[in-house]
Amino acid sequence: MGLIWTGFLEPSLLKPAVVERGTRLADAAKAGRWDEVMAVLGEPLVSPVQWRFGGDSWFTPLHQAAWHGAPLPVASSLVERGALRSLRAHDGRTPYDVAADRGHDHLLAALSPPPSPLAPERIAALDAGLASVIDGRLRLPGGIADSYGKPLRECLRYPPVEVLHEAPGEGMWFPVPEMYGGFSVRLMRGYLYVESWIRIVGGSGQAHVITHEGAVLVEEGFV
Repeated sequence: MGLIWTGFLEPSLLKPAVVERGTRLADAAKAGRWDEVMAVLGEPLVSPVQWRFGGDSWFTPLHQAAWHGAPLPVASSLVERGALRSLRAHDGRTPYDVAADRGHDHLLAALSPPPSPLAPERIAALDAGLASVIDGRLRLPGGIADSYGKPLRECLRYPPVEVLHEAPGEGMWFPVPEMYGGFSVRLMRGYLYVESWIRIVGGSGQAHVITHEGAVLVEEGFV
């Protein structure tokens, strides 16, 4: 499955056990309890790129390590576990930016984001195409988006294309509440290959290729 993108903004959509684990992770990271952070990251369905569900800052454990000026082995271990140095918090800062702002120079080399192979304009175009595919799946009349009771953008944060080059295998899995499935997003030499499905609906699978010119449905009916 690879890296899990836990882009959840509305905790009421999640199972209580998922919220509880996420809260323990966020609390431990905010307090700088790194042994506890590593322990929670070993539990099921906990991702190193998640923030406090329902929180405003979108600080991941790596952002918190940067804020605290954690020991270098802590930051390195988080990166080894899949934490993304290029992931931005709500204010647009990466962990590197946070460490630099706080004067934690000993972390800067370890937190320096690997350069993206994509130009900013290409990233923006792919982000728009990915959003159109996800919206198209979730906004069907009487479908998943309607069940949330809030606008999608208040409930979900879609995977940002600018981090995909850093993710293991250049891809991630985005499970969507109430969908009983989700979106597999992979970066493929300048374009995206996105598969999505609903496990409880036979033949619901779709595959899209997304380029800077838009999204094209290339396969459907699987799963």
